[in-house]
Amino acid sequence: QVHLVESGGGLVQAGGSLGLSCSASGRTLSSYAMGWFRQAPGKEREFVAAISRGSGSTYYADSAKGRFTISRDNAKNTVYLQMNSLKPDDTAVYYCAADLNRGQLGLRPQELGKYDVWGQGTQVTVSS
Repeated sequence: QVHLVESGGGLVQAGGSLGLSCSASGRTLSSYAMGWFRQAPGKEREFVAAISRGSGSTYYADSAKGRFTISRDNAKNTVYLQMNSLKPDDTAVYYCAADLNRGQLGLRPQELGKYDVWGQGTQVTVSS
């Protein structure tokens, strides 16, 4: 069983940056595609970014393109989300997730149902 733990959230002013980490225990993540999602109060959970097992492919939500970067270090069993130029609309709980059935992103990596294991989330608050 794989267990995911996010860290790195916090309070930042608009225009600032934050780096999130997702560390795994129980199983190596190197075989799996990984994703980041977020959920703002009163809203549905939404896709942010995804990365293939070998980092050869990445995919971003339009809201993240040009500002966020997903990466991974399989040796450290960790996936990252670097967020720059943050906006108040980025305020949400951020979750990482593992797709245990796929190493490549395939079609529609933004679908929540593709991901089998989720972390508990880390709060990101962007003040105006």
